[in-house]
Amino acid sequence: MLSNVYLYYVLDLWVEKWRKKSARGDVIVVRYADDFVLGFQNHDEAVQFLEDLRERLEKFGLALHPDKTRLIEFGRFAAENRKKRRQGKPETFDFLGFTHMCAKTQTGRFIVKRKTISKRLRAKLKEVKTALMRTRHQSVGETGVWLRAVVQGYFNYHAIPGNMECLEAFRTQIIRAWYRALRRRSQRTRLNWERFRRFVDLWIPRPRIRHPYPNDRFYAKHPR
Repeated sequence: MLSNVYLYYVLDLWVEKWRKKSARGDVIVVRYADDFVLGFQNHDEAVQFLEDLRERLEKFGLALHPDKTRLIEFGRFAAENRKKRRQGKPETFDFLGFTHMCAKTQTGRFIVKRKTISKRLRAKLKEVKTALMRTRHQSVGETGVWLRAVVQGYFNYHAIPGNMECLEAFRTQIIRAWYRALRRRSQRTRLNWERFRRFVDLWIPRPRIRHPYPNDRFYAKHPR
């Protein structure tokens, strides 16, 4: 909360003034707390802004994170321009739990594809698997109710267009982990896969896209 208020004055208001004074092309800003991404139509303006931003933050005893701060070529023309220069595919970037990458639809229209950051997905799965083994002797109903909340909560945030593969992978790994945990409750367990599927159908929700594409949710452009 405090960092959000602080950066409103240190960053947001200053960016507005910088944009009006120095920008010829479009400038897009997306910020959440102390994480932010900026998009520039012109490369030279992006370079200049990064230099000015460092100077601005230094005045308040702040600095950009060296591992998270990058200037990359991204957007609808990035792939074509980089191909001409033989530089390979456009770089990707991580923001708010998702990896963002340049992509195209089946009709050839440019889109920003987003998928769950791989290491975040692995970390969440490891956390749930550990909890399942620790609580494997609880009743199936208790664990089922807990798992339903965990999986649904994960879907509520990550169920964005283009991310269905990661959602399906998360659900599949959770189901397998629960099955292994239940099988390890006893060496004489009678639980087989067919019986276990009833638990899955009862408590593990299926993924479905819950969020629209960003351009369908809102379209915001700073007036010139």
